[in-house]
Amino acid sequence: MNISIFGTGYVGLVTGACLANLGHQVLCIDIDASKIKQLAVGKVPFYEPGLSELVAKNREKGRLSFTTDLQEGVRFGEAIFNCVGTPSKEDGAADLSYVFSVAENVAKFAEGSKLLINKSTVPPGTAKSCLEIIRKINPGSEVEVVSNPEFLREGSAIRAFDYPDKIVIGTKSDKAFQIMKKIYSGRLRTYLPIVETDWETAELIKYANNTFLATKISFINEIANICDRIGADVKIVSLALGLDYRISPRFLNPGIGYGGSCFPKDVKAIVNTSKQHNYQARLFEEVIALNERQKQVIIDKIERVYNGNLSGKTFCILGLSFKPKTDDMREAPSIYIIEQLLERGANLRVFDPQALTEAKKIFGDQVSYCGSPEQAAEQSSGIIILTEWDDFRNLNLAKLRQSMVDNKLFDGRNIYEPELVREEGFEYYGMGRN
Repeated sequence: MNISIFGTGYVGLVTGACLANLGHQVLCIDIDASKIKQLAVGKVPFYEPGLSELVAKNREKGRLSFTTDLQEGVRFGEAIFNCVGTPSKEDGAADLSYVFSVAENVAKFAEGSKLLINKSTVPPGTAKSCLEIIRKINPGSEVEVVSNPEFLREGSAIRAFDYPDKIVIGTKSDKAFQIMKKIYSGRLRTYLPIVETDWETAELIKYANNTFLATKISFINEIANICDRIGADVKIVSLALGLDYRISPRFLNPGIGYGGSCFPKDVKAIVNTSKQHNYQARLFEEVIALNERQKQVIIDKIERVYNGNLSGKTFCILGLSFKPKTDDMREAPSIYIIEQLLERGANLRVFDPQALTEAKKIFGDQVSYCGSPEQAAEQSSGIIILTEWDDFRNLNLAKLRQSMVDNKLFDGRNIYEPELVREEGFEYYGMGRN
């Protein structure tokens, strides 16, 4: 099939490359000319394992191309994926202006029968609004609208596309559903866990999915805070919880809070959507509030250890991205934590395997950027781990200690066993398991 992808951000580019890899002819469209120019020569503007290779492979095979021509994009695809951004407004509502702009262009330029597939995360009612826009601009349009939310996971997005937990398809017609099955029929396994439903249910599934995962994170962070006060070990608590098949161990790793482009935005959006329908989602409001408080917990730990005086002390920061295997720093807890340490007069030496370029856009010359954990640890008073990169799990702590002026390790992601760290001459401070 000929497939158009509007938006070449994270969702759009991964979706386009993966669909091309299934054998479809894919045209990716974006209004950002500089981004399209980069992609046209094979340069991917963000880090995702395996994506650069997948884009290059399908460009070479002639299955993946890029343009800024909106009209060409609409007319090329039998199916048109709407993968543009839906950033949060100040009140937490999703900004749908880009989504509706795509619908307007489809209404103007589409000829014959086509599908407009909303892949972006959008609140319930968006597919209906898109169809209303199309019908208003072009009453005779044969375009049908489908809600097909993405469930990609940064750091393992290609695998998440090829081996999905589920494919959610919200439609108003069997014809549209059959076309969607055809689009996905080339997946790497024959059995597809497809959930067929209506627009609004499909749209809400995505928000419910991310909000539940965010709630699990906030839940275990609250348990970790209780563990800190009573002397319990949250890692053992998490293990025991995960052994209950009704709960599972996934997303029960305490730390400094969740971040990224999805969880913060989506939880705020479902709270806002609830308010628009005269309901106050108090549980989800507290999930947001607890996540914000969690970023402060490690700051408080550091201040207690140094008797409230961080001025002039140098710290080694390991990890800047909101999670490993990505350079994404959107809503990363590291941003707040670094800002708070700087306000308290600390000097910071930072390292991340992928996110240093993004960090420089945020912090400028306020921190020192290092090429390795060893370099970052030099002359530091303490190591602060903020992202659970595998690179940090097997550090030569004894060697790092030799170049430091003090022996403190603050494990914001609980990737180390306290006893092993102490054997290497460090004082260990974790999250709910000191």
